[in-house]
Amino acid sequence: MEINKIYNENCLETMAKMPNNFIDLTVTSPPYDNLREYKGYSFAFEEVAKELFRITKQGGVVVWVVGDATMNGSESGTSFKQALFFKEIGFNLHDTMIYQKSGAGAVGSNKCYIQNFEYMFVFSKCKIKTTNLIEDRKNKKVCTTIANGSRDKNNADNERKYRTITTKEYGKRFNIWQIEQRNNQDEFHLLHPAPFPQQLANDHIISWSNENDLIYDCFMGSGTTAKMAILNNRNYIGSEISKEYCQIAEQRIKMCGGFFFNSFQTELSNEAGT
Repeated sequence: MEINKIYNENCLETMAKMPNNFIDLTVTSPPYDNLREYKGYSFAFEEVAKELFRITKQGGVVVWVVGDATMNGSESGTSFKQALFFKEIGFNLHDTMIYQKSGAGAVGSNKCYIQNFEYMFVFSKCKIKTTNLIEDRKNKKVCTTIANGSRDKNNADNERKYRTITTKEYGKRFNIWQIEQRNNQDEFHLLHPAPFPQQLANDHIISWSNENDLIYDCFMGSGTTAKMAILNNRNYIGSEISKEYCQIAEQRIKMCGGFFFNSFQTELSNEAGT
């Protein structure tokens, strides 16, 4: 099948064209729990999950970003049900991550705390193949002195030796990612009811794939996964059932040249203070 293309069709149709063990990384978010109108479309979760397992390479990864609706005073639990099903069909649950939204979040019930996050389940097919963990968490201490040896019965040093360990200035980040929803976006951001923050797609693509790998998004929406795959020198395939969103994504990709790349990199540098 043709790569670096978004297919305007149900993702099950797209995946049916793919051979087994074809995709290195999937980064996607399904239209869960009818939280937002999605042009009247729905999807068959279990069939999609099974196809994702089939087409994912050995050692490949699926990043599944999902949340829960609150109905009749109870959260749906859809996220947990889906995570357990992924495990039932053979995926490893490599990491349960949190996408914490830096905005105000949904107000929700006045009897609950403000809802402000979604799950990012990282599934691997067998032992994970690629991990390029991002190290941007500044360590508080760079040098630590550690004592080896013991004390005698009088609590006196008994040939205690001291050594200094120098830790790196930056360590790998925690698995709770606070991501600004409004920064690092472009003019296509508001044309979809539930767009990925570009930073979220970018950081997962960096973390779980290498250059020239093939990235898939079975619910491509406005094309964020494809755009960030291009900017990180990866190939992509997308499925998007809505013709309107497919057209938006294609326009976005056509404009994915020097302007977007330079502006996105500048914003990332500014945030990092470099």
